[in-house]
Amino acid sequence: MGYKLWETFQELRDDYEWVELSHPLDNDTPVWSGIPAGSVELSKTVFDWGNPMLECLIQTFKFPGQFGTHIDFPGHFIKGAPLSDAYGVMNSVYPLCVIDVTAKVADDARYAVTVDDIKLYEERYGEIPEGAFVALRTDWHKYWPDMEKLSGIAEDGSENFPGWSLPALKYIYETRNAAANGHETLDTDASKLAAEAGDLACERYVLEKGKLQIEVMDNLDKVAPAGAILIAAWPRIKNATGLPARVFAITPRQ
Repeated sequence: MGYKLWETFQELRDDYEWVELSHPLDNDTPVWSGIPAGSVELSKTVFDWGNPMLECLIQTFKFPGQFGTHIDFPGHFIKGAPLSDAYGVMNSVYPLCVIDVTAKVADDARYAVTVDDIKLYEERYGEIPEGAFVALRTDWHKYWPDMEKLSGIAEDGSENFPGWSLPALKYIYETRNAAANGHETLDTDASKLAAEAGDLACERYVLEKGKLQIEVMDNLDKVAPAGAILIAAWPRIKNATGLPARVFAITPRQ
């Protein structure tokens, strides 16, 4: 007796690559400077081997919502907007489009992706499908977990890293009706635009639209630009503004 879903699953295992898109976490994982000291405490043993009550090991985990590779919900930036409770399993799987601007970032560490970059992608791979997850590839993941390199700290103390521009985000959401976006950097906005605005205007726009985003992604260089599927999972914690996420892609072999 054949079962279609099982057959599809076997095909996905045999004929496609499965690529990890999230970074590992430990007690040395960098966090935003505004997070209070002591907010991270992973794998603390609270019930050890040798306890006469039960022979097992139990640990506790303390971390901020925006920790490592993480998903942001609209209420992170928008008062009264939906939090984690509003998003279920149907918000966990997406067609994945990867916009590669690594060549431009090599020339300008503060590069912000443009609408023209996205249109060039569409000329090569077809239109971004409705409901897609659009990821920005900059190869910034290679700096993990060095916070100074991730932030691009220059001698004058300024931050220098690539990211999204507002016109590019408006294009993927208002023209193509994407469902979510992601990037390898710590922030949505390219550092130059954030400095000019005095705010994370791009991130604010995404969350105000009721969209989701995943930050600090890994290994986008190992995923096909088009034709892959992204799967994201996070703990089912109520009223969260964001949560660490396990993210992976099922991608055609390159």
